[in-house]
Amino acid sequence: MAPTEHDAVFDKLAMSAFEGTPLGFALGDRGIRSVAIVGIATEIGIEPTARHATDLGFIPVVVTDACGAGHEEAARRSIESLRFAGETMFTDMASIIEMPRKQTART
Repeated sequence: MAPTEHDAVFDKLAMSAFEGTPLGFALGDRGIRSVAIVGIATEIGIEPTARHATDLGFIPVVVTDACGAGHEEAARRSIESLRFAGETMFTDMASIIEMPRKQTART
């Protein structure tokens, strides 16, 4: 994957993708209410971003099979912690890919 010329790109500066970036403002200005979260380290970046998204009023959706881990056990604990808190939704890439097809079929 690579961004296109029409995609906004923000450098992630902290554990949460929202900290130190205009991401929250950019999403809010567009009326976006939920965010699909993917990335390299579940236990370092995914969990803090999901928690921060909730704090900012977004619905975080972690795409579990598009998230890596630096430490598998720590990543598993992060996912369990997010599930326990109950504010994060979870899905997989197949479901994300199917969403536009379902929307098209409804119209």
